[in-house]
Amino acid sequence: MTFTETLGIQHPIIQAPMAGVTTPEFVAAAAEAGVLGSIGAGYLSAEATRDFIHEVKKLTDKPFAVNLFVPENTDIDQDQLRQAYLGLQPIGKKLGMPFWKAPLSEQSFAGQIDVIIEEDVGICSFTFGLPDESTVQKLKEHNIYLIGTATSVEEAVVAEQVGMDAVVAQGKEAGGHRGSFLGEQLLPLAELLPSIVGAVGIPVIAAGGIANREHLILQLSRGAQAVQIGTALLAADESGAHPLYKEAVLKATGNCTVLTKAFSGKPARGIRNEFIDRMVNVPIAPYPYQNDLTKKIRSEAAKLGKPGFMSLWAGENVHETVVGTVEEIIKKFI
Repeated sequence: MTFTETLGIQHPIIQAPMAGVTTPEFVAAAAEAGVLGSIGAGYLSAEATRDFIHEVKKLTDKPFAVNLFVPENTDIDQDQLRQAYLGLQPIGKKLGMPFWKAPLSEQSFAGQIDVIIEEDVGICSFTFGLPDESTVQKLKEHNIYLIGTATSVEEAVVAEQVGMDAVVAQGKEAGGHRGSFLGEQLLPLAELLPSIVGAVGIPVIAAGGIANREHLILQLSRGAQAVQIGTALLAADESGAHPLYKEAVLKATGNCTVLTKAFSGKPARGIRNEFIDRMVNVPIAPYPYQNDLTKKIRSEAAKLGKPGFMSLWAGENVHETVVGTVEEIIKKFI
């Protein structure tokens, strides 16, 4: 059976699970276009994940995946948090918020796993690490196909060892958060993909900078079983990206993205803007606490129409992003 047949899709393409951008319409449109739609459930509660799954099921009967953030046990250092909050205050003041509440997020991972099983979702993918043995076993007992994320050969090998059925090779070109969990390695996809293909026996999915049909064909020729595309779909009609975010993506030029920890405390690639520049020598709390501290700043910036203070996640080939429906954009790849 081919990889596409295993996933129940027509084309070797996975819609990247962009947390905060994927809407039920977006995921369903990807599924209806013959690729694997993915719910970016990283920031959702268990019940919100269930509601999202229900909405997607109303719109399509095709397979789709749910992507989860594997929780990290980061101790709260109150002094570090305070320093990071104070460091953000000049930006808060600029947005008319000298002080703001920043409730700390709660982990919903275990509850989300139960929801995925209860809702009979066939495919589950993971970012920021790998689930523990008991979670893998629990999902396998319900025949759920598991996909890990790796930014190095070491991570891919561990993904296979813990029981992942496939692994995403995330090159340094990829937009949004790095999926690293064994230290940060920044390898271009051209180097990372063949190395992972040679090191594991499970299917490998290429991610990072895949913006057109030529890129897709190239990655398949390097041994990928499929590609994962995110930035290419950011400006789609069904995308939940803020209109200012879509505008920034469509106006983007080459070499406009940088890696930054400023928004979330974890390295992520996005369009360079004023927020990133202002945060260069400012204390940053570890993930997920920095993400909690900047959440209000980002939402307020969006309300005030100030993209310079929004997180504009995008990959290195963002300048190739086009408008259209999800179906129209995917057609250009196939």
